[in-house]
Amino acid sequence: MVASLLSPLSDTVLHSSPPKITVSEKPTTPQKKTQLGFTKKPSWTSPLLQKSTPLAASLAILLWSNPANAGFLSGFPGIESVPGPELPQLDFLNKFNEENQKKYAEFDERFKSSPMLKELLERSKLNKEKNRKEIQDKYCIRGAEWGVGDCSVEAMSPADRDNFIATLKQKLGDGAK
Repeated sequence: MVASLLSPLSDTVLHSSPPKITVSEKPTTPQKKTQLGFTKKPSWTSPLLQKSTPLAASLAILLWSNPANAGFLSGFPGIESVPGPELPQLDFLNKFNEENQKKYAEFDERFKSSPMLKELLERSKLNKEKNRKEIQDKYCIRGAEWGVGDCSVEAMSPADRDNFIATLKQKLGDGAK
């Protein structure tokens, strides 16, 4: 496939004449400067060659690339799948662990049933509702001032609009910044 793409190019490359190179020296200063240049553009730089070379290289890489193999580790499940050795059980450590678990369970139960925790949970629920209402009122005032949302006052007269916004701000208390 690649050979059929390159066959028109091989005729162009094989039958073209080599480029002529000229060397000239101009003594302008005590140092000599040498200039190299082509007298004519080489014929082997045809547009077809310039466009097809990257295509041919890409196709070669695509068609002849092999997948990577893991070698002797290919298919090996890994060290994580092998169970570790059985560790010796020490009686005094097991007893100590059981006693600590019982103690911690007792402390947790006592804390969960304490009146202080119940009071804090109740205050938290009340504060959550109060904060939700304050935030809702703050955004209602902002929506009324901007004329958007559920509290929009676009249909009201300017006097009614100002009264409504003042009432909302008074209800909120701090002036809603």
